[in-house]
Amino acid sequence: MSVMFGGLLFDGANSAMISTRDLSGLPEVGRLRRLMRSQAMLDAILCPEWESRHFSFDSKWARGQQMGSMRNAQGDHYFTLFNVSGCWLKGFDHGAPMSPFSANPPMVSPGVLDGAPAEFADCLSEPAFVIAETTFCIWRRYSDSNWQHGAVAFPPGINDPDGSAHLLRWLDGLPNTYRQWAQDYYECEVSAEAVESIFGHRPLNQDIVTELNRDLELSQLHEDVEQIGYPE
Repeated sequence: MSVMFGGLLFDGANSAMISTRDLSGLPEVGRLRRLMRSQAMLDAILCPEWESRHFSFDSKWARGQQMGSMRNAQGDHYFTLFNVSGCWLKGFDHGAPMSPFSANPPMVSPGVLDGAPAEFADCLSEPAFVIAETTFCIWRRYSDSNWQHGAVAFPPGINDPDGSAHLLRWLDGLPNTYRQWAQDYYECEVSAEAVESIFGHRPLNQDIVTELNRDLELSQLHEDVEQIGYPE
């Protein structure tokens, strides 16, 4: 089954598990950026306290760059850099067998950070991305036909050794994936219509905000809208 949101077609096939072993369900760069903006905008409405949010997006990260991120209460995260060349994403699952801290001394598994194009080289020295805490790393330039990762030797007999399936599951592009997660995480009913509207990047209005958080005024979201760059 295929569904149209904001002029973009999301196919039911996208709901298949996304991981470094199969990145075919991960949206291409432009769609991924829109998706991360949508998730960040929804979190901003559902959770006015920034420190407690799961998803964030900074459209003003640096000149010509934007940054999307996910951070949970267990210390897991991913950081995503968008620039003129494409997208680079690194993730960390603290419980994954390939966690750097499963070795003594701690070290990122061989191959994980190798092979990234020169266009993303600065990411490896960016303190905000906490490179020492990395279990997987992927990238895609606009000129690439698919997502890529380094020459990693995955340990045998483990379904999700780097935690990528665990952390990338929110990036299938489907509004209901976010909605089901948010209802559990924020312990409240989340309007399907409002989620679909924001996934479609339709302009915010008070009715949409109230559907998601009746205690929040649209005017209170000005700084978040500016930082996220919604609805671009």
